[in-house]
Amino acid sequence: MNASTATENRTLGARLKNLGALLWRVVMLELRIYANIGRALARRPAIPKGASGFGYHRPVLTVLLIFIGLSAIEIPIIDLIVHRWPVVRIAFLILGIWGVTWMVGFLCSFFMKPHTVGPQGIQVREGLEIDIPLSWDDIASVERSHRVDEPKSPRYTDTDAGRLLSIRMQNETNVEITLDRPTVVRLPGRAPKGGEQEVTAVRLWTDDVDGFMDAVRTHIP
Repeated sequence: MNASTATENRTLGARLKNLGALLWRVVMLELRIYANIGRALARRPAIPKGASGFGYHRPVLTVLLIFIGLSAIEIPIIDLIVHRWPVVRIAFLILGIWGVTWMVGFLCSFFMKPHTVGPQGIQVREGLEIDIPLSWDDIASVERSHRVDEPKSPRYTDTDAGRLLSIRMQNETNVEITLDRPTVVRLPGRAPKGGEQEVTAVRLWTDDVDGFMDAVRTHIP
């Protein structure tokens, strides 16, 4: 095997690996959609024993509800347009119902996967994929700190103190967690937007910043 063939094989292997990772992520997203709908129906948010949950959905709730409403209205309208063609009609019905279900599951994830503060530490969450556990041993301080970033700002920001991770809602955060040492966190996807990174601080948004800080103070004087 010559060098060119070996390079081509490595490239193909890397592409297949990336494709497999992407397909796995899609499957997991789909499963989480239905898991969150199930949690919502059972009224069982993912909050560890002894911990308190804090939502972060308020900045995006109206937008999500509008999307769900418009998607639901589209189903009978499109069905009326294509009802003469059974195959097309069935395909659009399946696609429409799946789309609404997906949006409902996505909305449920904001309610069923809140940030949590408990005996084990803080879990920073967002929707379907982001779930970052931070133990009290890793945390140096937690402070109220409102900040509005530019749209489409990167999640990771390099500062003099180290790398800062921002989990924003509508470009805003209102709590900053400073870590005692560089700590590895993982976001969905691949670097530079995702993957594993060492961070020294995490910023997040919570709808109830007063309650969040009160819960933190029961663990950090």
